[in-house]
Amino acid sequence: MTRRELMKVAGAAALAGVPLAGCRTRPVSASVDLTDPAWIDPSALFLRPGSERGHVNHGWLDARHSFSFASYRDPRHMGWGPLRVINEDRIAGGRGFGWHPHESMEILTWIIDGALEHRDSMGNGSVIRPGEIQYMSAGSGVRHSEFNALEAEPTHLLQIWIQPSFWGGEPRYDQRQTSMAQRREGWTLLASGAQDTDAIHIRQDAQLLTAAPGADGELSWTVPEGRRTWVQVIRGEVAVQGLPLVGGDAVGTHRVAGELLVQGRSADAEVMLFDLPG
Repeated sequence: MTRRELMKVAGAAALAGVPLAGCRTRPVSASVDLTDPAWIDPSALFLRPGSERGHVNHGWLDARHSFSFASYRDPRHMGWGPLRVINEDRIAGGRGFGWHPHESMEILTWIIDGALEHRDSMGNGSVIRPGEIQYMSAGSGVRHSEFNALEAEPTHLLQIWIQPSFWGGEPRYDQRQTSMAQRREGWTLLASGAQDTDAIHIRQDAQLLTAAPGADGELSWTVPEGRRTWVQVIRGEVAVQGLPLVGGDAVGTHRVAGELLVQGRSADAEVMLFDLPG
């Protein structure tokens, strides 16, 4: 799906960044002190249950769509600010996406399990594995292919599209490796619009971070005034502001400043956090 197709579907309201509608919150844990003014009120969180995402199964591809994508259309779920796509894909062994075009979109791929072979019209070719983030800025236009590099096992990944702050530009590519030890210690910055970091530099005023809090780790994130946040559970069980979440679930905040608390509730708990313009 190209950026032009997404824009046709989203319309002006989505591009302006309207909040998601129709989301529900779950009961708040008694351990959350709602009298503390530094906490974001859980009622201000937009919950996107993983079980309610768009779903397609083509046999070789089993995909869940957090936002409208391809044949899945839901006007309530068009994106979150410039965050346009979070697809959770499981690709069968040896299968994948043949050569296809993109333009004016920041595309990031996070490998959960397995291995993905990437090739593009810029001449890049690599196999990315768990703990690696891959970046392709489609810019003025690029073609690429993605295949499961394993013949006998599925590859499990998240593909993320972020709308850039400007159209066009020279296409570019990058990838970075992170360790589980890093992610256990706290938030690990994967990508940022700032140029003074060691993370991948993207063409948007946004940050992408990940962490693996495990069964009893706690993380906090300061949500600045006027910003958006989206927390996607990669796998395992966590609580965000006391709301219990499992792999595939997500919560978003929209222009509500405060401290966001993420608590790990299973040994395999992993999350991804997006800091986005409001």
